[in-house]
Amino acid sequence: MNIEEIWNKSLLVLRDKVGDSAYDLWFKPIRLLQLRDAVATLEIPNRFFKEWIEDYHPSLIKNALEETTGAPVTLKYKIEEKQPSVQVKQIEKLENKRIRLANKGVYLNPKYTFENFIKGNSNQFAHAAALAVAESPGKTYNPLFIYGGVGLGKTHLMHAIGNSVLNSRHDVSVLYISSEQFMNEVVHAIRHEKMSEVREKYRHLDLLLFDDVQFIAKTKATQEELFHTFNDLYEKSKQIVISADRPPKEISEITDRLRSRFGMGLIADIQPPEVETKRAIIYKKSEIMGINHLPDDVVNFLAEKIKTNIRELEGSLIRLAAQSSLTGEKISLEVARKLLKDIIHDDTRPVTIEAVQKVVCEFYNISLSDIKARRRTREIALPRQVAMYISKQLTNISLQDIGNGFGGKDHSTVLYACRQVEEKRGKDETFNRMIENLTRKIKT
Repeated sequence: MNIEEIWNKSLLVLRDKVGDSAYDLWFKPIRLLQLRDAVATLEIPNRFFKEWIEDYHPSLIKNALEETTGAPVTLKYKIEEKQPSVQVKQIEKLENKRIRLANKGVYLNPKYTFENFIKGNSNQFAHAAALAVAESPGKTYNPLFIYGGVGLGKTHLMHAIGNSVLNSRHDVSVLYISSEQFMNEVVHAIRHEKMSEVREKYRHLDLLLFDDVQFIAKTKATQEELFHTFNDLYEKSKQIVISADRPPKEISEITDRLRSRFGMGLIADIQPPEVETKRAIIYKKSEIMGINHLPDDVVNFLAEKIKTNIRELEGSLIRLAAQSSLTGEKISLEVARKLLKDIIHDDTRPVTIEAVQKVVCEFYNISLSDIKARRRTREIALPRQVAMYISKQLTNISLQDIGNGFGGKDHSTVLYACRQVEEKRGKDETFNRMIENLTRKIKT
């Protein structure tokens, strides 16, 4: 295959992975300039493309090219637009650090540091705990278990710990890994009788950063290997940091002994940020990205309309900057509303319990009287729990008032319903998408 055929086939793989919208915006404008000596040189329109791809899909292009060519590939980016020399130096510095770490088998994002992590009431405890661990790995809060919703900063803190430890001590062995990658390595090792290699890799670490542990809940072999790895590292006073989307006691289908290990040290949670913290994050991020004079009304729009997901907040800002750089159009509130309409619904109408009940009842084909009744059959109980959960997510109404809206249920019933739905979302991707679709329908 020539270089054009390789890239076209890789683009088809990318499109299938991310969908038409993200593909057209972020991947279609990229060109493969050269593929030589296992190095693929990609031309991208501006630095924001590179930042977005590395933050949100760091391995996607690499995997697509390797799938197409059948050989390992290293990526190198060439930015099409001319940039100020200061920005060029900053980008080169981060890129060189990323490459140096990768050459050592350490895949940390050098941009994720404690210095650029914005603290607020929602995350200051987790930040303080992570900083203490970075200063005295293996001695303070071991293990450290960080939990919180998607995109709230768990991964940032884990990378910050790793970067801080490597900056202060060059003789340490650090590994950041996702639960999916760990699971794949264990499965591959079992199949090819190479478990000794996996144990050699993980049990000689000084710092293990294990992300999204909830995804190994149903894999017995992976849990077994993680349990023994945990014990081995812990007994040697090596630092273990684990993240999840919920506390250990709420991660179903993991062994009791593994759950007890997670709770042996410190458990720190990250809550959705308040508006003031989101505004600070936007200003800090825009400063790092070199966006000058971001209008206050755009900052307020992003901070108020993106409710919980910091990753989505940063992604929206990168999208605005990328398009502004390409078109030369200044970032304004009108531009923001137009460009982000697919993820931000600028609708000030308050969501009511009645509106939630109506949409959920229509979806499950039950009556409003059914959802408010005292019956506990599965046909009624699950829709009622879903409606209570969405009511809690989309309104500022108290748990007791939500319960009153469902035929006089007490607040503990609502709380139980929310936990059940959250747990089911974590285990069942089809159910999770259904909740997202219902939520989107209610908000629009």
